[in-house]
Amino acid sequence: MKLDYNETIFFIGDSITDVDRNREDKKDLGKGYPLLTAAHLLESYPERHLTFINRGISGDKVVDLINRWKEDCIEIQPTVISLLIGINDIWHSIDKETCTIQESLDTFEFYYRILVQTAKEHTKAKIILIEPFVLKDPDEQSLWEAQLNPRLKIIRRLAKEYNADYLELADKFKEYGNKWGNHSITNDGVHPTLAGHSLISKTWLENLEMN
Repeated sequence: MKLDYNETIFFIGDSITDVDRNREDKKDLGKGYPLLTAAHLLESYPERHLTFINRGISGDKVVDLINRWKEDCIEIQPTVISLLIGINDIWHSIDKETCTIQESLDTFEFYYRILVQTAKEHTKAKIILIEPFVLKDPDEQSLWEAQLNPRLKIIRRLAKEYNADYLELADKFKEYGNKWGNHSITNDGVHPTLAGHSLISKTWLENLEMN
């Protein structure tokens, strides 16, 4: 993705994006990868006059973003939309025994597609889709990955369909966790440590092309 002058870079998602941001302060970027990414770009390219916004909300699923997409995203008219969502959908699918994997996947794709298509139709934003990740204990990991991996395929397919950038994180987190231990990069298998947020930010920045 190419980053131009006067871009408004918009981060949205769940707690992994939220990271204790002060929602009363519209300029607060929280304490995670949005802050790290903005800090690097503001220091490196002061002449670009970049603006950064964080609208992550802890606990959100894809459907929750649908309910606030117009106000929290479309009306802002960002020029870059960075979307990281999905881990809570997996969490709820695992807990909800009456919902089959296929039913939950169909619902996930339906709502995720609405987000991307609506952004395409009502903004001129470049879109970055970031895949969710999980690092659980071995006896839980396979259960979570049974829900995670099909969703990664959906996000990857939608990124290709809508010509959005796609950032891979699941394998990077697993590789880091295998080398240094899961708790070095996530606190609970889902929420990143500071090192985990740094890895997300590094991946985000590696995707850029500066003119």
